[in-house]
Amino acid sequence: MSSTAPTLPLSGGDRHGAARPGASAARAFFFILWRDVFVTGRELVPFLAQVVVEPFFMLFVFGKVLTGLGYAGHGFQQVLLPGVVALSAFLVALQNTAFPLIVDFSFTKEIEDRLLSPIPLALVAVEKLVFGALRGMIAAAVMVPIGFLLLDDVSWPLSSLLPVTGVLVLGSLAGATLGMTIGTAVESRHISIIITVVLTPLMFTGATQFPWFGLASMRPFQVICALNPLTYVSEGMRAALIPRSQLHSIPLWADAVALTAACLLYGLLGIRGFRKRALD
Repeated sequence: MSSTAPTLPLSGGDRHGAARPGASAARAFFFILWRDVFVTGRELVPFLAQVVVEPFFMLFVFGKVLTGLGYAGHGFQQVLLPGVVALSAFLVALQNTAFPLIVDFSFTKEIEDRLLSPIPLALVAVEKLVFGALRGMIAAAVMVPIGFLLLDDVSWPLSSLLPVTGVLVLGSLAGATLGMTIGTAVESRHISIIITVVLTPLMFTGATQFPWFGLASMRPFQVICALNPLTYVSEGMRAALIPRSQLHSIPLWADAVALTAACLLYGLLGIRGFRKRALD
């Protein structure tokens, strides 16, 4: 493998995303995606450090320390691990879509070479979404073995592989589409505001550390959590991994519907915002 990233083909495109033959557009799309994957491979250690540190300490403090001290009861680890894996998929996809877009459109202008590629602008945006979602999936996959190393009272049935994968794919795409919506709507000088006003509430209202139905006595907070798409990733993971006799979770079909709706809504908003920023 070459030590340098492949160069992006620039011929035949325009800023307005004029239609091109389907085969040419598909080749360009996958070339751009491969280029991003190649760069991720070269920066694997920094990427893994970025995606592991926060969920690692969440698992360690909430799942290991509090459980060991007796402040968290039996079964809490099994509730926590699916939520933290969901959090990793969703937030890594969001951050790896939003922050590069904010930087590209504001400072580096690196997005320009993609806008000159022979594919429509909408496909350039879709590539960003797919790549952000792929990073989210990688982050989720990394956290599963870490969870087993840290926690004692957890299980991961092989029969749940298909539904878990489906939930994580939808969750990563939902995070990426929300990230594009944010990344195309916010200026670079407001990055710190995003972290404070958007990411922190998303983390703590996404039912990652608690089951959503357990909030029945705190109805206003339960409603707020229901508006967060991350809740349906966390609950979908629990529905796939924990038998209904042990934990009452939002049904998988409802999670899938909610996440699909989030992908469509934020995807349309994000792609529209991307086109607007690209053509400015």
